Amino acid sequence: MTDTRRRVKLYALNAERQWDDRGTGHVSSAYVDRLKGISLLVRAESDGSLLLESKIQPDTAYQKQQDTLIVWSEGDNFDLALSFQEKAGCDEIWEKICTVQGKDPSVEITQDIVEESEDERFDDMSDSAPPIELPSCELSRLEDISELFSNCLSSPMRKEKLAVAIESENYIRKLLNLFHMCEDLENTEGLHHLYDIFKNIFLLNKNALFEVMFADDTLFDVVGCLEYDPSSPTPKRHRDYLRQQAKFKEAIPIKNPELLSKIHQTFRVQYIQDVVLPTPSLFEDNMLSTLSSFIFFNKVEIVSLVQEDEKFLTELFSMLTNVNTSETKRRDLVLFLKEFCNYSQNLQPQAKETFYKTLTNLGILQALEVTLAADDHKTKTASIDILTYIVEYSPSVVREYTLQQANNTDEDQILLNVIIEQMICDSDPELGGAVQLMGVLRILLDPENMLSSINKSEKIDFLNFFYKHSVHILI
Repeated sequence: MTDTRRRVKLYALNAERQWDDRGTGHVSSAYVDRLKGISLLVRAESDGSLLLESKIQPDTAYQKQQDTLIVWSEGDNFDLALSFQEKAGCDEIWEKICTVQGKDPSVEITQDIVEESEDERFDDMSDSAPPIELPSCELSRLEDISELFSNCLSSPMRKEKLAVAIESENYIRKLLNLFHMCEDLENTEGLHHLYDIFKNIFLLNKNALFEVMFADDTLFDVVGCLEYDPSSPTPKRHRDYLRQQAKFKEAIPIKNPELLSKIHQTFRVQYIQDVVLPTPSLFEDNMLSTLSSFIFFNKVEIVSLVQEDEKFLTELFSMLTNVNTSETKRRDLVLFLKEFCNYSQNLQPQAKETFYKTLTNLGILQALEVTLAADDHKTKTASIDILTYIVEYSPSVVREYTLQQANNTDEDQILLNVIIEQMICDSDPELGGAVQLMGVLRILLDPENMLSSINKSEKIDFLNFFYKHSVHILI
């Protein structure tokens, strides 16, 4: 039986600061003669090919995040991440890295990140530099705290030491207590300082601090601090939006508390990144890479948790096809499914293929036959988006399903014919849906992408099916 502890997904950060999937495999550590040192090796699960061969460098800063993630940089602007299936496997490899570097495995980062000028290096004196002493967390010291945090951002080593101090002294929760006091007292100056303080905490780019700020009992207070931008004449109302207007609709009750919490957290953190935080400069954008990673891996985990719950998905598809399901309920179900499929775009190719096969086996295409023909515009539009996701990634799944309909489905209910019918009858004056469905049809009928199909007769079978059962609708 394969050791699932060492099963990992390998990611690399691209030039747009987005994580690219590099494959699924199993990680090990071994001495590599060519590299002259202990190295991390990842071999592909599919064919055993080498996905990664990376020497554990004594001075590279490795970071452990969210219990199952190890992130590091190799050279300029080349970040790598190993996402482990199990925490135990992550701990094993982390201990190996720490052993090679002579570090305590209890740390979450193995090195101080140094990217400073010679003068700054001299000033900091590397590991011998004293820890940062935080001011007492009092209203009268907010200006001092804000100034200290701001001054630390220019030095990677001081940033690191500041983050350690904030975490070890539980400083975020203490600051949030001051936030409540400032709001109660209508202390505008203090609230402005807290805005600057929390903006700078985000720029420390530390996953451990994000874990504290994004917890259920702190996230809304953090958002509250970021409502009081000194450059804005009036406070924003982000908390009201998140509480009142952006409520997550449980189209089907989600019984897994971990999944529900992760969905809420991901939506709110995405909102913080996209709306609440000020538009970052190029310099600050690089400093927020860990926030993007936090959201990315949350989405991957959500897809995995939903995909594993076959009972939940079966119930969802059953309700979509049930004639007694109300139009409003069906719309909510389709919108949830669309968001779920959107999250799946973060998966690596092999995982994405498994994902779409799982959805197909559980009945997503039967459900789309119903929802594509819905009168409700939002339901129809979201259904077209879902179908596009599936066809763009795995057209063979749709072709195979269509061929299975040949002998047991009325022609007007065949998925391919539903697509054509909706394309022809699009009521949108700009024909947005029709254009999108035409793109779907073009992919399905493209002989070129049929050549790579495992089913060698797919091309002949599907085109014959199309000319026999569907082409007359177009003419």
